[in-house]
Amino acid sequence: MPQLNFLVVLHIMGILLVFNGVFMSFGAITSWYYDETQVLSQLVTAFIVVVILGILLMFFTRNHPKDIGKKEGYLIVTLGWIMMALSGCLPYLMTGTIPNFTNAFFETISGYTTTGATILDDIEIMPKGILIWRSLTHWIGGMGIIVLTIAILPMFGIGGMQLFTAEAPGISADKLKPRITDTAKRLWLIYFSFTALETVLLHIAGMSVFDAVNHALSTLSTGGFSTKNASIAYWNGNFWIEYIIIIFMFMSGTNFVLFYFAFKLKFKKFIQNEEFRWYAAIVLIATIISFTAVYTLGDLTLSSTNHPMGLGSFEATFRHCLFQVVSVITTTGFVTSDFTAWLPFVSIFFFGLFFLGGSAGSTSGGVKIVRQVFLIKNGILEFKRMLHPNAVLPMRYNGKSVDQKIVYTVLGFFILYMLSFIVGTLVMSLLGLDFMSSVGAAASSLGNVGPAYGIVSPVDNFNGLPQLAKWWSAFLMLLGRLELFTVLILFTSYFWKSY
Repeated sequence: MPQLNFLVVLHIMGILLVFNGVFMSFGAITSWYYDETQVLSQLVTAFIVVVILGILLMFFTRNHPKDIGKKEGYLIVTLGWIMMALSGCLPYLMTGTIPNFTNAFFETISGYTTTGATILDDIEIMPKGILIWRSLTHWIGGMGIIVLTIAILPMFGIGGMQLFTAEAPGISADKLKPRITDTAKRLWLIYFSFTALETVLLHIAGMSVFDAVNHALSTLSTGGFSTKNASIAYWNGNFWIEYIIIIFMFMSGTNFVLFYFAFKLKFKKFIQNEEFRWYAAIVLIATIISFTAVYTLGDLTLSSTNHPMGLGSFEATFRHCLFQVVSVITTTGFVTSDFTAWLPFVSIFFFGLFFLGGSAGSTSGGVKIVRQVFLIKNGILEFKRMLHPNAVLPMRYNGKSVDQKIVYTVLGFFILYMLSFIVGTLVMSLLGLDFMSSVGAAASSLGNVGPAYGIVSPVDNFNGLPQLAKWWSAFLMLLGRLELFTVLILFTSYFWKSY
């Protein structure tokens, strides 16, 4: 195998920096519009610095070889996310809104990985230019930085599949069109259209234009950053806002390829897709279980705000249970209530939902529903094989036989995921966190969920973590967002060997 093509890796890093700078300019434009003179010049400076660095890197590597292999793909994706996070810190650092580098990096990587964990104690005092940039990090990371690059630059037609596969969430990357650039463009068009639609609906429902834009950016990316300290609980008196966000969170946890087919009037694709059926069923069953427990045995609490919830109301209880179920399963992380303060059974039940995730090909984090389906089906088949050891019993998914190699890959991923969670928890405890906080922070970071348990519950944030714990959490976020293998393969000796 030839040596790594480092020049093309650096060249794409430059392109990503330019993209990041362009998106950063929206923060400056927002500050200009709202007359935030105290941060405007710093945001403009951050935008210019990042763009110039990107252009210089592109210029000095302009004669790079064009080939992008699998190794380059994994390296570009991992380093690309780190590069975007490092440069994305500049608006926070230069404006002084988050002066500490560790905190600024944590907030930025949490944004790009769509985790939604925050270190900000008072979000509502932040300048609007910073808040829009914070939400944009979600939106960029939701569909994927590299996918965005592929969508805009047809030059990645060669080797673009390596980047797309290395980053795309799920077992495999579905292609809508023969060319990967066409696939990426269509996915981003759907993504942008849904964001615009939710923005309009949230504004009609009662949000200001600024709040509507921010929450649409966070919802479609299943990120969870809000402009309010109480998250969506701030609007608890407005059930229309909550239902709109529920619908778009659910949509964002669905494979975006299915929406492409729906726009082509191929609605049967939804019904025929086994993962979508499981996804919808799990959301429904989980909602019924939590609602039944809370409505009959417990009570809803909202210790983070003084906004009324209509306690005891059948509809209000169902709505809050549905909201939190969809928010956790899709790893969005918005909250309307502190689910960790509900019944112990419900609290533990929600922790189990941390390990589900949305559909493959969605913006959700987590293990993904399709992998859970494979694990269940393989477990059932093992019982049958015990009774009929000589029978050929292939696993079937969407009416087709599944290659055993894919099953082994899913099993390997799940084992590695659980090991990562265990190691993540142990490290958190070594860094000084109590049991519930260690378990919650590790599960939330790895699954890109956001709010968790203990000192990182929905009514708290991650600011109380020790400095090293924040860096460890940031690593787990990146590991989970890029689905383990893309990051961990860089730590193997044979990745760096030339054959």
